[in-house]
Amino acid sequence: MSNKELQALKERYVAAGAASPNEQFADHATNAELWDADGKRMIDFAGGIGVLNIGHRHPKVVEAIKAQLDKLMHTCQTVMPYEGYVKLAEKLSGVVPVRGHAKVMLANSGAEALENAMKIARAATGKTNVICFDGGYHGRTFYTMAMNGKAAPYQTDFGPMPGTVFRAPYPVPYHGVSEEEALRGLKMTMKTDSPANITAAIVIEPVLGEGGFYAAPASFLKEIRKICDDNNILMIVDEVQSGFGRTGKMFAIEHSGVEPDMMTMAKSMADGMPISAIVGTDKYMDASGPNSLGGTYTGSPTACAAALAVFDVFKEEDILAKAQALGDKLNKRFSQWQDQFEHVDNVRNLGPMAAFELVESKASRTPKPELAAAVTKKAKEKGLILLSCGMYANTLRFLMPVTIEDAVLEEGLAIVEECLKEVGA
Repeated sequence: MSNKELQALKERYVAAGAASPNEQFADHATNAELWDADGKRMIDFAGGIGVLNIGHRHPKVVEAIKAQLDKLMHTCQTVMPYEGYVKLAEKLSGVVPVRGHAKVMLANSGAEALENAMKIARAATGKTNVICFDGGYHGRTFYTMAMNGKAAPYQTDFGPMPGTVFRAPYPVPYHGVSEEEALRGLKMTMKTDSPANITAAIVIEPVLGEGGFYAAPASFLKEIRKICDDNNILMIVDEVQSGFGRTGKMFAIEHSGVEPDMMTMAKSMADGMPISAIVGTDKYMDASGPNSLGGTYTGSPTACAAALAVFDVFKEEDILAKAQALGDKLNKRFSQWQDQFEHVDNVRNLGPMAAFELVESKASRTPKPELAAAVTKKAKEKGLILLSCGMYANTLRFLMPVTIEDAVLEEGLAIVEECLKEVGA
């Protein structure tokens, strides 16, 4: 079917709140390239919002999924467990930098991972509250909507959010929030809203995802670790977007040397297959009662097979080294644009988790979200999928596959530069 025919079906049958505004429909893809239903080629700088760090349809992952389909598709692991679940748990336990011996629960999505992390934290501590951060994003279920540090569009129209969720500032010096001010705000939250004796966990993204690709300083993360230790609070790190090589290490928290009590992950974990994980210190992970954690499809055999293949690809193709190299290329190019364009500022990256702001001027630092929207729109017209993000919707973020070919990368970056020239002028 054509894009036009599919759009007509979407308008008639897909709920408005779930329908994409994009009138192109993906037909097939490989690595960092995608073709729509009309055969138009697109370069993918979004990666399904950070899901495809090793590219669309990596051959080894496709092969692993096909092999699994010939053996077993589903039993529900709580009814009849299978090899893939326990092997993936073993693999994650060995690489995730949590304290002590790690145990694992698999789930289906990032939001589901965060929900279960909070269930475990409550069971482990006997406390109820959670403190999150401005700009954070944790999901679209009711509790994770409440945890999000941005109301629209996630909480819009859905009525009162669950209680027991409180917020503190995230350090973003560019927008006037120093590390010192963020720590002062966290300590004030613990005095005025959620004291230590009822706070089960502090949940933080080491690099804000939807919130703008700002990395928390190592010293800030270390101070959170200390606050948690001093107050019997679990430190939970949300690596749903920043994990699996996106920052040049397997997990962003590794840049700080901090060991959290629990971590959540999803997105690029299985190169597009739906799976997530909660990995934490064994005594916490074992805190809840029998059959208290799970779900019909959690850790499905096909998704586990894909995730195990992803680990093989990381090793065989040295994905982390490729990620570092890609991050260096992006930083160099973005820095050139910052010098070249008055509206481009605050270039930043941690590995290839890279972004920059579009502003009225470098002197004012006033966010210019309409320019970000115009650039992404123009890029789409020129055959490039590009995303904006941030509290002020003025950040362009880059989530192309780490495995992108040099020629395709250069072609995509040239389109961005063209758009900055045309729209910025």
